[in-house]
Amino acid sequence: MKKTFELTHPKIKLARMIESAKHEVKKYLKRERNKTLPEGADYWDFDCKIGKTEQTADVIHVTTISQEIDTILAEDTTSFYLEILVKPATRSFEEKEL
Repeated sequence: MKKTFELTHPKIKLARMIESAKHEVKKYLKRERNKTLPEGADYWDFDCKIGKTEQTADVIHVTTISQEIDTILAEDTTSFYLEILVKPATRSFEEKEL
């Protein structure tokens, strides 16, 4: 998903537009996580970027998307760019000594 979310609308208030954007992101993540994994993969990993524009986007962790959206909107912006790329990944386990 590579998308610029516009938060201005003549009839819909800003708070509702923000909720709508967050819901769309959660729905996308859920849909991607439910896809079947390729052979040898343990889970779906996400590469995320967020910023006011595509050129100023910073790399973030998938769990901080909602917080980063709130941070960007605190700066009185009317739009933000969000990029979420999905990739299969495997867990790496470290052996513990007894």
